[in-house]
Amino acid sequence: MMRPALRNAIALLLVTAGALPARSQTLPDLVTPDVLRVCGDPGNMPFSDRRENGFENRIAAIIGDELKVKVRYYWLTQGPGFVRNTLGTGLCDLIIGSTSGAEGVQNTNPYYRSAYALITRRGEYDGVTRLDDPKLKDKSIGVIAGTPPVSRMGEIGLIGKMRTYAPYQLDPGRKHQTVSAEIVADLAEKKLDAAVLWGPAAGWLAKQSGVGMDVVPLLNEPERPPLSFRIAMGVRLEENDWKRSLNAVLRKRRADIEAVLREFEVPLLAEEGNTLLEPSK
Repeated sequence: MMRPALRNAIALLLVTAGALPARSQTLPDLVTPDVLRVCGDPGNMPFSDRRENGFENRIAAIIGDELKVKVRYYWLTQGPGFVRNTLGTGLCDLIIGSTSGAEGVQNTNPYYRSAYALITRRGEYDGVTRLDDPKLKDKSIGVIAGTPPVSRMGEIGLIGKMRTYAPYQLDPGRKHQTVSAEIVADLAEKKLDAAVLWGPAAGWLAKQSGVGMDVVPLLNEPERPPLSFRIAMGVRLEENDWKRSLNAVLRKRRADIEAVLREFEVPLLAEEGNTLLEPSK
């Protein structure tokens, strides 16, 4: 049985927070075969936004292209209940990014693997590749509360000046689109010495910050707590044919999907071991 701490960490990682089992088992496979109905967050860059500029939007377009159907979104801000109120209600048929092993959804085969990353201002912490590096001791490090790095940082004594940010801030007056964007902005403004964020968000946000930054995937940490995860697509628990169809598309369009991920600075890991994935030829 998955330990509660790990289950909670996975819930915070992507859209599966607050997920409950989908509704009845009577829904047929692929409810709307004439359109790809995607469950998406309208303001969660670099993953997705209403203008369809995120890498998950681009990947959804690849899936739609292969299936020869148009893509249509059902928008809902990610947070507790996202799965229940999207897939579970039948309003959409696919979540583009779902952590493998997450509850409440049936996952396709993983289509990428990534890791949490350390972000610093360029040149300030050259050579730092581990959280237990002495250079990080007594530094102010931004991290999202409840995510796996918090546990690791507590184990190695970094908790004293660690600054945690609430994972779901619903304040309509907040300056930044996401909590991750707020953390990177604080790093750029020297309110933090470093940050530890989920790699697929870290690379793009660092590049967009306007300040030179180093993004180092944390590949040299212990296996527990895990800091690397496989990402799949999520469908309803009973929709096996739909899952198999998606798996076929993911195999066929693998190179196209990888190209999108690299364009968005996503740190891609090899299937096994903590090494970066070599680019496809």
